[in-house]
Amino acid sequence: MPATTMTTDELDALVDHVAAAPSDVGTVELVVARPAKGERLVLDVGEVRPGVGLVGDNYLERGSSSPGGGPADPLSELNLMSARALEAVAGADRERWPLAGDQLIVDFDLSAANCPAGTRLAVGTAIIEVTAKPHTGCAKFAERYGIDAARWVNSRDDLHLRGICAIVVEPGTVAVGDRIWGA
Repeated sequence: MPATTMTTDELDALVDHVAAAPSDVGTVELVVARPAKGERLVLDVGEVRPGVGLVGDNYLERGSSSPGGGPADPLSELNLMSARALEAVAGADRERWPLAGDQLIVDFDLSAANCPAGTRLAVGTAIIEVTAKPHTGCAKFAERYGIDAARWVNSRDDLHLRGICAIVVEPGTVAVGDRIWGA
């Protein structure tokens, strides 16, 4: 059960703040590995590699979430979410932010206009590429932040409120406080 839940109207009132995220150069606010189901490990610095995503994350081991399972989706090595959108649904207390399940939480404009599929981003010393795979709020997201929050993050495809999926193009390290920008 979520600690606090926001109504759709309360969340809608925050859309302009989310949309005002930096579109040229932003910052990495949180790096989170998921070493096992339900576990979160907040990192000061993480290593990202092509075909692996964030080293120490269970992306490959977890496999596909689609019915029937299967191998991990190669278009979702990394998940990025806007710190502003996450703050809207989870609150300013960053203790609840890792529950979102995204490896990189960034203060950066992840909208479709700023980060369409194919966009390359420099983040830390790595280069990643935004994929066309949609990143949507699921039942787990609703359990953690409330049903209105899950509906809200899925309501604006143009803003990618739930975030984006990416692949690693060039390996490197990503640390809290690192810059993120178009490569």
